[in-house]
Amino acid sequence: MISTATKTLRTNNKTIYVALLSTLTFFLFLDYIPGLEAWSAWVTPPVALFLGLIFALTCGQAHPKFNKKTSKYLLQYSVVGLGFGMNLHSALASGKEGMEFTVISVIGTLVIGWFIGRKLFKIDRNTSYLISSGTAICGGSAIAAVGPVLRAKDSEMSVALGTIFILNAIALFIFPMIGHALDMDQQKFGTWAAIAIHDTSSVVGAGAAYGEEALKVATTIKLTRALWIIPMAFATSFIFKSKGQKISIPWFIFFFVLAMVVNTYLLDGVPQLGDAINGIARKTLTITMFFIGASLSMDVLRAVGIKPLVQGVLLWIVISLSTLAYIYFV
Repeated sequence: MISTATKTLRTNNKTIYVALLSTLTFFLFLDYIPGLEAWSAWVTPPVALFLGLIFALTCGQAHPKFNKKTSKYLLQYSVVGLGFGMNLHSALASGKEGMEFTVISVIGTLVIGWFIGRKLFKIDRNTSYLISSGTAICGGSAIAAVGPVLRAKDSEMSVALGTIFILNAIALFIFPMIGHALDMDQQKFGTWAAIAIHDTSSVVGAGAAYGEEALKVATTIKLTRALWIIPMAFATSFIFKSKGQKISIPWFIFFFVLAMVVNTYLLDGVPQLGDAINGIARKTLTITMFFIGASLSMDVLRAVGIKPLVQGVLLWIVISLSTLAYIYFV
């Protein structure tokens, strides 16, 4: 039986949750009211993520199923909407440099992650491989796609997702600061963020926080990189002999490309429409950051444990530093 005090606490937490979400949404859309645009300036992706994190760690998860489902689909819709603000030719040109490094970094990350997880820390096979996959390609999406193929247990999926999620939250805050400290230009930062940050959400959030060009470069490279989910899932099925398992294809990536094509060839004469869709997508992305932050909990932190987290951190440092070296010296 749930005590009256527990029920009251849960009700209060849900009230706080709704109040925070409503406040963020209200101020965010003041941007569309003439004369009140300045009031929405403080609502940025890092601020929204931070508010979600603070709520989750102090009050717990008020609506875990709603958070998970909403953040997943709202992120995908937001990314597709961002495509309406990009020119296909410019996007391909700006992402060319990052694409050249993708093959080496994906394979290298998987190999190094396997060595750190299995040889150094003796982490179980599935958890180690899932963390490596999430770091190599696109975080939670890669783990969600590879997990069923690998026949991973729920506990292994949770630990891998928890590790990647924690590092993503940190990346959204520290990457823009590091970029400014190193005086990185928009192109370099976008390339670095796309390769060194795990999830698409944090890549787009960090790019948006750094600048317009960084956002375009980061999004293009990251979504191109995310296409590797498909061959990696097939390779995983072959390596681990998991035949007949369903592979989750990230269809929203193809719709993102389609949005760029439409914006480039069909909306060229009416750029206002593409800009309007793109503007709404940026706002829904910010709201998504709150949902993602509110999905973290102390239970997730405890479930991660120290060894998988150390594997994730070491692998993240390796890919971050190697990407920086590539950007500056190759």
